[in-house]
Amino acid sequence: MTTIGGLVFLLAMVFGGYVIAGGKFGIILKSLPYEMMMIGGAAIGALVMGNSMHSVKHTLGGFGKIIKGERFHKHEYVDLLSLLYWFVRLAQTKGAMALEAHIEKPSESPAFQKFPKILADKIALAMICDYLRMVGMNADDPHQIEDIMSKELKKVREEELHVAHVFQNTADALPALGIVAAVLGVIKTMAAIDSPPAVLGGMIGGALVGTFLGILLAYGVMGPMATRLNGVIEEDCKYYEVIRAVLVAHLHGNAPQVAVEAGRKAAPSHSMPSFAELEEALQNLQIA
Repeated sequence: MTTIGGLVFLLAMVFGGYVIAGGKFGIILKSLPYEMMMIGGAAIGALVMGNSMHSVKHTLGGFGKIIKGERFHKHEYVDLLSLLYWFVRLAQTKGAMALEAHIEKPSESPAFQKFPKILADKIALAMICDYLRMVGMNADDPHQIEDIMSKELKKVREEELHVAHVFQNTADALPALGIVAAVLGVIKTMAAIDSPPAVLGGMIGGALVGTFLGILLAYGVMGPMATRLNGVIEEDCKYYEVIRAVLVAHLHGNAPQVAVEAGRKAAPSHSMPSFAELEEALQNLQIA
């Protein structure tokens, strides 16, 4: 919601200042549909040309992330740490093979069913199941597992950040596309050079709307959206870092409580549950 609020405030200040200074909306409203068609259409065309269809679809999902913001907050971190605690405690007390029933069919696992949001998160679900499965296959070298997990997390982060890069590349292109639209407007004006000054003034003003619109969209809309999306993705990726921290600490032979504490410390400061909050959640944890 802050993104929408910021956009409304931006437009209010820009156009409000224009009106207070004595500007009139007539020429802007008359030129806006055509200029937007040229600039917006060219930007969309360039985006499609420069990316695969998978990336284009992924980009559309980026708008939702910008509006919704970060997906994981303190409650989600408590749930994740609680589930991981239950798994590492089970592995320590009954052996890694006791995890098989949960990781092979997670949708039927009472542990995963207790936390439906984790079950619905494909990345988190795959990381938990895959690496617990590797532990069951005697791949218990903590340094090797940590290296593999770090590489996977880097891959996930880069794939998710590609959308933010697409937004930023589009923002970088918009001023030039605005100039293209403005030049076309000047060409149109020159073709009517024998018109009265009042008509020529309106046509030149319409051409300048293209330059204005390209710059406004670049630095007032797409640029901030790219920055916001980058922040959201970076924040969400820290959720998966918690999984890595807990499992690696477990493989180093630490007690379940210590492994979970390592994961708690990996959570972002503003979303990190306190020691007492996590302790209370673990004491109240009930999984059939």
